Amino acid sequence: MTKRENGDFRRRAVSVGMTGASGAQYGLRLIEALVSADREVLVMISKTAQIVLGSETDCKLPGRSLDATRFLTKATGARDGQLRVLGEEEWTSPVASGSGSPLTMVVCPCSMATLAAIAHGASDNLLERAADVVIKESGKLIIVPRETPFSAIHLENMLQLARLGCVILPANPGFYNRPTRVDELVDFIVARILDQIGVANDLMPRWGLAPPLRDD
Repeated sequence: MTKRENGDFRRRAVSVGMTGASGAQYGLRLIEALVSADREVLVMISKTAQIVLGSETDCKLPGRSLDATRFLTKATGARDGQLRVLGEEEWTSPVASGSGSPLTMVVCPCSMATLAAIAHGASDNLLERAADVVIKESGKLIIVPRETPFSAIHLENMLQLARLGCVILPANPGFYNRPTRVDELVDFIVARILDQIGVANDLMPRWGLAPPLRDD
């Protein structure tokens, strides 16, 4: 890869981390939307997230990274090489270093354990290291926490990350569009994530731009 190609990759690629918090549908839909937008996607899925995926969705993701890459490539319609699933200890991957890591990362959904680790620079696995790299490189890190209620510890960790320039985007869908399906609630959050990283989308009606509601 040439210097220019590496620079283009870092700007266009998006790292997606999925943790063991409930809300696996958000992460899967985000990956699908990024693929549709022709972005390169590097995916990190914790072992706990794989368990949640199996319990909340019909997605039976293989455990091995190569098999998982093939599975998601087919499921999302990604072109060859567009999507790659990374193992938790794949330290030679681009996300582990500031010289190769994409400048944009989304942790969706984000557990409170992962949020705390990122806030305190733990970097005990590749997902946490990737987030740490994006922060130190002044990139765009979006955290999508999925927990309720939040304790003071959770809020303090989020505040610390917000002060570092991270975007805290809780999985709190709006209802002004009068959603009737779970997919619409998921798309609401994914659309807000895509807005934050500058990816054009029409996943949800925009406030003030949707047709007026009828009384009949």
